[in-house]
Amino acid sequence: MAAFELYTKFARVWIPDPEEVWRSAELLRDYRPGDKALLLHLEEGKDLEYRLDPKTKELPHLRNPDILVGENDLTALSYLHEPAVLHNLRVRFIDSKLIYTYCGIVLVAINPYEQLPIYGEDIINAYSGQNMGDMDPHIFAVAEEAYKQMARDERNQSIIVSGESGAGKTVSAKYAMRYFATVSGSASEANVEEKVLASNPIMESIGNAKTTRNDNSSRFGKYIEIGFDKRYQIIGANMRTYLLEKSRVVFQAEEERNYHIFYQLCASAKLPEFKMLRLGAADRFHYAKQGGSPVIEGVDDAKEMVHTRQACSLLGISESYQMGIFRILAGILHLGNVGFTSRDSDSCTIPPKHEPLSIFCDLMGVDYEEMCHWLCHRKLATATETYIKPISKLQATNARDALAKHIYAKLFNWIVDHVNQALHSAVKQHSFIGVLDIYGFETFEINSFEQFCINYANEKLQQQFNMHVFKLEQEEYMKEQIPWTLIDFYDNQPCINLIESKLGILDLLDEECKMPKGTDDTWAQKLYNTHLNKCALFEKPRLSNKAFIIQHFADKVEYQCEGFLEKNKDTVFEEQIQVLKSSKFKMLPELFQDDEKAISPTSAMSSGRTPLSRTPSKPTKGRPGQMAKEHKKTVGHQFRNSLHLLMETLNATTPHYVRCIKPNDFKLPFTFDEKRAVQQLRACGVLETIRISAAGFPSRWTYQEFFSRYRVLMKQKDVLGDRKQTCKNVLEKLILDKDKYQFGKTKIFFRAGQVAYLEKLRADKLRAACIRIQKTIRGWLLRKKYLRMQRAAVTVQRFVRGYQARCYAKFLRRTKAATAIQKNWRMYVVRRRYRRRRAATLVLQAYLRGHLARSRYHKMLREHKAIIIQKWVRGWLARTRYQQCLHAIIYLQCCFRRMMAKRELKKLKIEARSVERYKKLHIGMENKIMQLQRKVDEQNKDYKCLMEKLTSLEGAYNSETEKLRSDLERLQLSEEEAKVATGRVLSLQEELAKLRKDLEQTRSEKKAIEERADRYKQETEQLVSNLKEENTLLKQEKDSLNHLIMEQAKEMTETMEKKLVEETKQLELDLNDERLRYQNLLNEFSRLEERYDDLKEEMTLMVNVPKPGHKRTDSTHSSNESEYTFSSEIAETEDVPLRTEEPSEKKVPLDMSLFLKLQKRVTELEQEKQVMQDELDRKEELVLRSKAKEEERPQIRGAELEYESLKRQELESENKKLKNELNELRKALSEKSAPEVTAPGAPAYRVLMEQLTSVSEELDVRKEEVLILRSQLVSQKEAVQPKNTMTDSTILLEDVQKMKDKGEIAQAYIGLKETNRLLESQLQSQKRSHENEAEALRGEIQSLKEESNRQQQLLAQNLQLPPEARIEASLQHEITRLTNENLYFEELYADDPKKYQSYRISLYRRMIDLMEQLEKQDKTVRKLKKQLKVFAKKIGELEVGQMENISPGQIIDEPIRPVNIPRKEKDFQGMLEYKKEDEQKLVKNLILELKPRGVAVNLIPGLPAYILFMCVRHADYLNDDQKVRSLLTSTINSIKKVLKKRGDDFETVSFWLSNTCRFLHCLKQYSGEEGFMKHNTSRQNEHCLTNFDLAEYRQVLSDLAIQIYQQLVRVLENILQPMIVSGMLEHETIQGVSGVKPTGLRKRTSSIADEGTYTLDSILRQLSSFHSVMCQHGMDPELIKQVAKQMFYIVGAVTLNNLLLRKDMCSWSKGMQIRYNVSQLEEWLRDKNLMNSGAKETLEPLIQAAQLLQVKKKTDDDAEAICCMCNALTTAQIVKVLNLYTPVNEFEERVSVSFIRTIQMRLRDRKDSPQLLMDAKHIFPVTFPFNPSSLALETIQIPASLGLGFIARV
Repeated sequence: MAAFELYTKFARVWIPDPEEVWRSAELLRDYRPGDKALLLHLEEGKDLEYRLDPKTKELPHLRNPDILVGENDLTALSYLHEPAVLHNLRVRFIDSKLIYTYCGIVLVAINPYEQLPIYGEDIINAYSGQNMGDMDPHIFAVAEEAYKQMARDERNQSIIVSGESGAGKTVSAKYAMRYFATVSGSASEANVEEKVLASNPIMESIGNAKTTRNDNSSRFGKYIEIGFDKRYQIIGANMRTYLLEKSRVVFQAEEERNYHIFYQLCASAKLPEFKMLRLGAADRFHYAKQGGSPVIEGVDDAKEMVHTRQACSLLGISESYQMGIFRILAGILHLGNVGFTSRDSDSCTIPPKHEPLSIFCDLMGVDYEEMCHWLCHRKLATATETYIKPISKLQATNARDALAKHIYAKLFNWIVDHVNQALHSAVKQHSFIGVLDIYGFETFEINSFEQFCINYANEKLQQQFNMHVFKLEQEEYMKEQIPWTLIDFYDNQPCINLIESKLGILDLLDEECKMPKGTDDTWAQKLYNTHLNKCALFEKPRLSNKAFIIQHFADKVEYQCEGFLEKNKDTVFEEQIQVLKSSKFKMLPELFQDDEKAISPTSAMSSGRTPLSRTPSKPTKGRPGQMAKEHKKTVGHQFRNSLHLLMETLNATTPHYVRCIKPNDFKLPFTFDEKRAVQQLRACGVLETIRISAAGFPSRWTYQEFFSRYRVLMKQKDVLGDRKQTCKNVLEKLILDKDKYQFGKTKIFFRAGQVAYLEKLRADKLRAACIRIQKTIRGWLLRKKYLRMQRAAVTVQRFVRGYQARCYAKFLRRTKAATAIQKNWRMYVVRRRYRRRRAATLVLQAYLRGHLARSRYHKMLREHKAIIIQKWVRGWLARTRYQQCLHAIIYLQCCFRRMMAKRELKKLKIEARSVERYKKLHIGMENKIMQLQRKVDEQNKDYKCLMEKLTSLEGAYNSETEKLRSDLERLQLSEEEAKVATGRVLSLQEELAKLRKDLEQTRSEKKAIEERADRYKQETEQLVSNLKEENTLLKQEKDSLNHLIMEQAKEMTETMEKKLVEETKQLELDLNDERLRYQNLLNEFSRLEERYDDLKEEMTLMVNVPKPGHKRTDSTHSSNESEYTFSSEIAETEDVPLRTEEPSEKKVPLDMSLFLKLQKRVTELEQEKQVMQDELDRKEELVLRSKAKEEERPQIRGAELEYESLKRQELESENKKLKNELNELRKALSEKSAPEVTAPGAPAYRVLMEQLTSVSEELDVRKEEVLILRSQLVSQKEAVQPKNTMTDSTILLEDVQKMKDKGEIAQAYIGLKETNRLLESQLQSQKRSHENEAEALRGEIQSLKEESNRQQQLLAQNLQLPPEARIEASLQHEITRLTNENLYFEELYADDPKKYQSYRISLYRRMIDLMEQLEKQDKTVRKLKKQLKVFAKKIGELEVGQMENISPGQIIDEPIRPVNIPRKEKDFQGMLEYKKEDEQKLVKNLILELKPRGVAVNLIPGLPAYILFMCVRHADYLNDDQKVRSLLTSTINSIKKVLKKRGDDFETVSFWLSNTCRFLHCLKQYSGEEGFMKHNTSRQNEHCLTNFDLAEYRQVLSDLAIQIYQQLVRVLENILQPMIVSGMLEHETIQGVSGVKPTGLRKRTSSIADEGTYTLDSILRQLSSFHSVMCQHGMDPELIKQVAKQMFYIVGAVTLNNLLLRKDMCSWSKGMQIRYNVSQLEEWLRDKNLMNSGAKETLEPLIQAAQLLQVKKKTDDDAEAICCMCNALTTAQIVKVLNLYTPVNEFEERVSVSFIRTIQMRLRDRKDSPQLLMDAKHIFPVTFPFNPSSLALETIQIPASLGLGFIARV
């Protein structure tokens, strides 16, 4: 299709405009070839005839379709030209508030001049790991692309940030570095990423300044290389700087500032540590006040200074070095205030004792006289001699400024070097990402050497950019096998050659600098002679001979030659440098160690700024070669070399481009100036990128995308199975010119404008289809409506006519009846009306006459009162007018007197300017001041007296006022009482007259009373009836009130219930928050615990590493360690010997930070020395006192402890012995007794069972005694331990660590020796006492053995006796035993009654304890009785006859009987017995080596938990606390090991979460607590734990379960994360709903390898897999619901976050797709019976976002509906979705800006989070509701597959 065919009626075009650059217009008629003009209609409503250029016949640019406007990538536009780019950027920036846009490989960033919430950590996490083309444009996307390409391609990367000053380059570079620091982290604990970020505030303070265009403009270029190791974690960084603007140190233009650091120092001048700098306000210093703008709005320089110092400290710059830096900077400020006085035209002097110079010399540590001399003189060297010459005032000023610039430049380089040292890492760098923040193309009214260098650098960068773009285009064409045609692009190599080639501008400048008498003018002439008329890019201005013009790639720039030579040489007087080198201030000579000084010509010049030669007479004769070499290194030469090095670095990396645009020059937020934007787009290469793209095939579609978008243009017969062939056939029909497109391997390439043509065809086809559909549907609707109306009309007619007939008949009947009624009624009404009117007339007459009389009275009263009011008001008005006049007169007098005073003051000021007047006024000034002071004091005293008088008067006035007020009130009361009394008198008189009349009338009325009596009786009866009616009404009202009260009470009850429910919900929320906080802390604890284990392993590895005594390679390790490990003082002391082994030349940089830290520590130790000495003396006194006390009293406590431990051991051995004897007794009875003896009913059997019961009870008693002894032993040890304070090893270790001084260590050693002697004496005494006690205990053991033998004999004898005799014998035996024991102790303690008494007391206590224990054992006895009954019952079931007939020999010889023997073990106790040494084997087989899949499939759920609990039960049954503790601890640690090893396997984590919860539930279920026991069966209650309370272990297991749950959530999140975006957003579940829009270059990015596309079915299958695994593992249903809720929250949060960051996903069709996907998720919940899990509610924000994409968005009603509907979305999210809403078809409309503002206004009162994205990492607090198991423990079988044959069921 030809291009002119697109210029049809209603087509829109762009025409040039001087104001708006480009304006949009619409064609009013078709264009035909040969037309000389176009008839256009402008958007403003005007018509315009646009003339075409008669030579070129070039048509105006066509405008893109509306659906392409606002695209993320400019290359997605069908028409690629300047107006399209400009319009797209403006729409995104102004309408959508989007500041980032892609332009091919370039990210265009527009400075919003406003803080935007798009740089938080949630945004970083959202962009991390994402494909660059899948997310909205962002600086984080570019950083992520660079990071992934570095990791994937193993190639270094560069991010080149460029733009004008104020465009936001520094901020963009800062955010890129923040992204790397956040995503990668550091490989060590040295916080390298924090140091990398900390370098920003330092470099901004010393290298940034306020300019007219930017408040924080970088006045230097920097390239930061961020180093990464093999794991791609940050290990360090390195910074290179370019072309610092040194002239700003000594000069600032209007409305500009010097570097920030100077103003930060001045703002912090009042700090104590800065007093020595003798600073003040910035306007006191010449170098800081020239711009006249010392303050930046919104910036606190004092706070910025704090941040700068913190950053310096973080980077290892010590406090002393920081103060050194501040001294040098303060010295520069004071140097700028040094003034010169001219003596003659060629010499000058400095005033004597000049304060600024004196301060400068003090701060710099140099001699005042010497510096004063060399500031006013210079040394000149000739061929034969050297002499000193004075210089003029101008030369001295220039030399002073040159010295200040030189010092600042050296300090800047020194700081950069130290920052690099702090960022340097000893670990080998594997790769790096460079961030280049460099100045953009600059052109001002006056351009000098700085602008020349900046534009030269931009020429080089632009060349590199063009070559890279060209290379990428070529690679794309070659990859798709498209015929490659050479694209012509702008090559700026000629301009670069003009600058840097031989005899180029820089070469001639260096050559002129070597000339003795070279000047800017001679250099300009050389330029004209060399390049004028020879190079097309070089021009000469018409009106100037001291300037030249260069045609750069962006624009023509005119450079002024003045100052080029001086700035290029950058000279400073050698003598001044030598003075600074001789400074006593150690840091200052460091700055000039490697100083490269410029050399002035050997011959002196008579005038001007002559640089000083650096050639002294004798010391440097031997170095002429080096001098010549240094002489060549001018600023231009250095800059060219560094620029070549930079270009080599960039060419060796993969570049990524960020072009920053400044939208306006006034720093207004979201204001777009088209002129300024176009200038910058042309200068930064964006339009060149567009031009290169447009020259080839800019629009590129995959075959699938093309088929999906333009399927509507195909017929059914055109659709083939091969998509590629289908697209080819359709394109050949639609576009006849084959040059307009090309077919690649995977994509179709289109020329510019062809996509717009296809969109036009598609829109026409859809429009025609819509019209046809509308026509058909409207006809069908109207026809259906007509038929319905016809049927309704017939039905209505029928019913209406019948109704009318019936109504007419009824009307006739009623008419006749009404006539009769009217006749009588009218008569009655007329008569009643007459009577009523007559009565009313009489009443009205009476009231009217009374009213007239009262009105007349009130009128007279008002007139009287009005006269009084008028009198007072007129008086008040007269007084007011008088006061106003008086005030006006006084005010006029004041104004006049002020005017006269001002004139007098002006005269006085004029007089004050003269010195004589000043001297006259100065005489006696002190006396005047004293007099004035005295006068002020007197006035103060008078003022105080007057205030006191005023206070007293006010008090008197108030008291008088109160008194008068009380009198007034009393008088008013008396007046009212008088009025009342008068009224009473009058009323009494009237009443008396009335009574007299009544008395006279009584006689006459006596007869009438009888007549009235009857009437009164009737009235009374009527009144009673009325009262009854009223009573009835009152009852009804009472009932209604009662009903109302009941309703109100009900409402109040409901209200209270609602409040209670709300409060309950609030409490639940608070509980969830607290639970979440606890679980987060638990998660953090587990993370720290893992980190601790990792560090422990690293420490183990470090300890095992061979010592570096024989190898030199480990010195780097020690240096790295010394540089970053300052966690404790011990670490420092350990590092010292390592450092001493290093060479001396490496020692200084490596040990500097440690040396400074130790130096700081010395001061602290000196302060603590005296305190430590006092503490040591006090401890020695305590030792002596304790020694004396120990000698006085016997060592009883230790003996008691030893005795009790021995007693405990003996009791345990005795218990074991009794068990053995019992077993032997059982064996003897079974072997020796006859079968009838062992039968259940035999007497011997009963005796045996009773004896067994008694022995069991005795055994329990012994166990209780052992427990009591253990608890007492532990408590006694805890009580003894704090008393021996001097022997505590930890305290001694702390004391030794604190004692650094040799004297203190010696004193501590002496004290320790004395303490050791004391302890040794104590140990000897304790040893003797213990030996005595041991002998006594041996005797007691012997007696106990004899007693035991005797007991056994008695037991054997008792077995032969009858039951009654046996009981009597046992009682007699017990009495005998107790009597013997008492006699024994009486004999033992006969000599010592106190011991005997104490023995008796202990015996009583033991009796009391035994009685208490007896009560505790009742339950055990009852339990054992139940067990005995069960035993008896089961034994009775055996066949007694068979037992009598079968002999023992037959039992042994029978081969089948051993198989049937286990039948007796049917009644198991639900316990598992194992040996202590088998515990590790148990844990290994049951936990560490267990495979969850086999257990889950083949065995009962939770089997490991049941087995572990049954083992715990057995340990509890044995009352072995060590075994319980050891088993539980091993179990918990083993589970943690398994999860650490296989923590990324969902089945493993789910399996152990299920078993941990089941183990926890078992501990609760069998704990013996009533709250848990009520769910058990009686049999399960018998299995409860009896000896130990494991509540603390339940808490530990609960914490472990929480950790496992959180790990489970992380595992499923990692599995679901790659599926969510693809399945929920990108995949079309409903085919054909969403159309594919044209995509740009970024969609073709190769950031990640191609993976299988995930669908919604993939997500559902994965969810089903999770659910089935959890069900197989027997996880609690409530816990499964919580996991489902968490999964759905992750799906909803990730989907919504991506929706908010992807403009291409915010469309109507995508909303429908999301709602369908959500419905599928809800269907999955229904299938799994999880609808009440709360999972659906977590999807509510996503559902509302999808609804928001589909609702109408036009009117205020729509806005109200949106505000009511989107209650789960925040305001920021709603506005973001509306801003991102993008039509996919032309039938959709964009959301207007006014509508979005309406939404914002309506939601401004909503209090919600300002955060844009949802926290996808949020984990809901988990709970573990108690879920008892119905499984009986005794029925559990242990499978052989578990390898647990060493445990036995009990």
